[in-house]
Order: sequence, then structure tokens, then C-alpha cells
Amino acid sequence: MSAADEAPPAWRRPTRGEHRWPAAVSVVVAVALQVSLPEHLVGLTGWILPGLELALFAVVLVANPGRISRESAVLRGVSLGLIAVISIANAWSVGLLVDWLVTGSGGADAAELLRAGASIWLTNVIVFALWYWELDRGGPAARAVGRRELPDFEFVQMTEKSLAPADWEPRFVDYLYLSFTNATAFSPTDVMPLSRWAKLTMMLQSAVSLVTVALVVARAVNALR
Repeated sequence: MSAADEAPPAWRRPTRGEHRWPAAVSVVVAVALQVSLPEHLVGLTGWILPGLELALFAVVLVANPGRISRESAVLRGVSLGLIAVISIANAWSVGLLVDWLVTGSGGADAAELLRAGASIWLTNVIVFALWYWELDRGGPAARAVGRRELPDFEFVQMTEKSLAPADWEPRFVDYLYLSFTNATAFSPTDVMPLSRWAKLTMMLQSAVSLVTVALVVARAVNALR
């Protein structure tokens, strides 16, 4: 057996850490989607929550703009706070959307319904991708230093070494893929949740996605008649 075969995989040992820009771009897209929503789906907060999101995002970006390779309790707290604010803003919009569709107020046409529903659904995908990325094995910084051995999500590359290079480890795009497939299939596909929090979070995302898609499509079909 060679030394390469005996060495632990990259996702279980200290590495250089991943670049922040993929997650940063996703945050900017999420904020832009929230700002683009109709006023009646934003609520009374207006620019308050998007403004807070941008402020927290600026703090994270200035403090660590490059590779995420060092652990910081303060920076992690700000990152989690940023994701929480985005989640609250999107949950608020989901609630307003459900109320709008159920009560039949507003008299929107099918195009407006589909645009608003798509923006909220896509934001939901990004939000949960950020949660998975930030919480799996303690977050990107903890994964970079190899502090936690047991994963919360099992990717195919973790069990089949022949399907991935020796330096493979999950990056933000892998968690974005996980979030997208969970929001469309309403169940795990090729990434398995292992911890209880991961299972419950995926269940919550599927429920939100199912309600959003079902109500928007049903109302849009009625509007087309």
C-alpha cells in the first residue's frame, strides 16, 4: 500500500482553505433578489433588512476577503448572523407570499406571480446552501484546519476515492448543489445527511420549497385561465 493510500483524505486533514468569493457572490445575489421583490412581499422593513445584510457582509468581506483558513469566533458569529438575517427576510417574504396567494389580494397576473415566486424560491436555495456550508463540520474555517473528523453530510467523493482527486474536499458549490437538488426533489439525492440537524434542516427546506412552488404554480395556472 502506497503512502498516498494510507494518508487521510483532504476533507479530513488541514488544507489551505477555500476562497470566499463563491459564497460572497451568492450573498450579493440573494440580497439583489430580495430587493427586486414587489413592495407588498417585502413588508414594513423596506431596506432595513437588506441594509443590515450588506453591513454584515461588508464586515465579513473586509475581515477575511481571501481564503477561509483561520478560525475566529467573532467572524463566525458575524457570518452566522448574516445568514440568519437573510433567512428572516426570506421567511417574511414567504409568509407574505402565502397570505397573498391564499387570500387572493393584489390581483397579480401570472407573470408577476412567477417572477416573485422564482425570486423567493431561488433565495431559499441560496440561504440553505449558506447554512449547509457554514454548519457542516463547524464551518469552512474548521474544515480547513481539520478540527472535526465526522461529517454532517456524506458526499459521494468521500466514500468512493476513485471518483475524485486526492485533494478533493467539499466547497461552497457542492453545498449549493445539495440545496438546489433538495429544493427540487424534496428529498436527498446523492448527498446524504448524517447528523440530526442536517436532516431537520433539509426537511425544513423541502417544506418551504414545496409550499412556495405548489401555491405559486396553482395560482399562476388560475390566473392564466
